[in-house]
Amino acid sequence: MSDIAPGAVMRGAVDLSALRNRPQAPAPAADGAAQGAASVPSLVMDVTDETFPQVLELSRTVPVVVDLWAEWCGPCKQLSPVLERVVTELAGRVVLAKVDVDANPQLSQAFRAQSIPMVVALVAGQPVQMFTGAVPEQQVREVVAQLLQLAAQNGVSGTVAVDGEEPAAADDAAEPALPPLHAEAFDAIEAGDYARAVTAYEKALAENPRDEDARTGLGQVRLLQRVQDADLQEARAAAAANPTDVEAQFAVADLDVSGGHVDDAFGRLLDLFAELPSDERGPVRERLLELFSLVGDADPRVIRARGRLSSLLF
Repeated sequence: MSDIAPGAVMRGAVDLSALRNRPQAPAPAADGAAQGAASVPSLVMDVTDETFPQVLELSRTVPVVVDLWAEWCGPCKQLSPVLERVVTELAGRVVLAKVDVDANPQLSQAFRAQSIPMVVALVAGQPVQMFTGAVPEQQVREVVAQLLQLAAQNGVSGTVAVDGEEPAAADDAAEPALPPLHAEAFDAIEAGDYARAVTAYEKALAENPRDEDARTGLGQVRLLQRVQDADLQEARAAAAANPTDVEAQFAVADLDVSGGHVDDAFGRLLDLFAELPSDERGPVRERLLELFSLVGDADPRVIRARGRLSSLLF
């Protein structure tokens, strides 16, 4: 799922302190620094436990997208080329750092990469949630557009040049324009007006029922709307006191998904589904399907949960 938003920095959720101060070889000279643009060997780079401090420092100039992947991961191989294409098209406004989780266990642990592909970002040295799973290219573009907006709000709006290449012209670096209703939804999300964002996405779907990006965006915004004023401790207490209260269990599941505890959310709703009489299961199934769509059909957690749901249905 993608849940990047202003203030979405994962303070406390990710501990990069052990990697931040690691002794390292000197970083490549920033030949373009005098003109406000650093120089890097490539916009797409392989990063290790040892070289990660350089990436943290680079994130003070441009946002860095971090792709946590592994050779054995099929969805990773679908997503990585999309990320590379999107980052390359932005011509130095974003850098992509690829982390092989098998070869770099400290980074994998620091980012709590329980499921891959997992994509996070670094802005001014701080990690920011993006999404997990192989998501559609248009959704990747939309989330990266949000990342650029968030970075600019935090004073990170520089560019980098690739060694030996001329900096791209400003027109070349411009990001593709979003469809008007999608742009309206993003503006509303930035303003914290989730109701207006829901309305924009609903209009987009009314105009084009096959607009999967609008459908995904609508699900994401509805989730944000539901958790906006929720208190996790109160929600957990209410759910524990009323194990078969559908709304109480929904509240905790929503908070778990928004916090990245996807397996916990699915397990809670599947246990609830199993406990309820057949004629009361409908809303739980619908909420599960909505959350499956948000996380991504290719995600192993969704595949496992779908399997259990099927066994409970039949």
